[in-house]
Amino acid sequence: MDATNIIEIYTEMTPNPESMKFITNKHILPNFQLDFKTKELAGGSALATNLFDIPFVNGVFIANNFVTITKKPEYDWFEINPELKESIKQFLQSGKQPVDDALLPKDILQEQNPAAAATDTESKIKDLLEKYVKPAIQMDGGHIEFRSFEDGVVKLALQGSCSGCPSSVITLKSGIEGLLKRMVPEVLEVEAVNE
Repeated sequence: MDATNIIEIYTEMTPNPESMKFITNKHILPNFQLDFKTKELAGGSALATNLFDIPFVNGVFIANNFVTITKKPEYDWFEINPELKESIKQFLQSGKQPVDDALLPKDILQEQNPAAAATDTESKIKDLLEKYVKPAIQMDGGHIEFRSFEDGVVKLALQGSCSGCPSSVITLKSGIEGLLKRMVPEVLEVEAVNE
């Protein structure tokens, strides 16, 4: 195997003690992300299905060059990290496609549909989320996705390590809501939606 095919994986803790970010030197899902909360929902992803076959995996989030895994609470990270790293490494070395193409076009289709054009306020909100919020949240192994803006209320979906994280409510209310209220006067409140 030449040096360009060597898969390296390292881990980072996330603010959610039940989630760990596994970062690779290979792009897994560029410019897109998918959150699989159960094994039944992972049908379109060979990588997620593979990981759910490990008994202590409780959730899988795939984005860019990382996988955030949520474990079952009765397990300790130091016991399960080696097996998770090895499983991800073997999958990536296999050359299999991590996610079926059928799961990918959601965002692309919305962007191509002129009828779904965002309002100016929505555009500002999405822009701020893209520039200031998403990079920080992705560093913690999660993702935030805009869902809607109606009657002054911004609805966001928290995914990956952010889903179920004890500090996500503080981040949402103090950080994101504060930023959006300052920068977009039409915003009155920010709420998390469950998927």
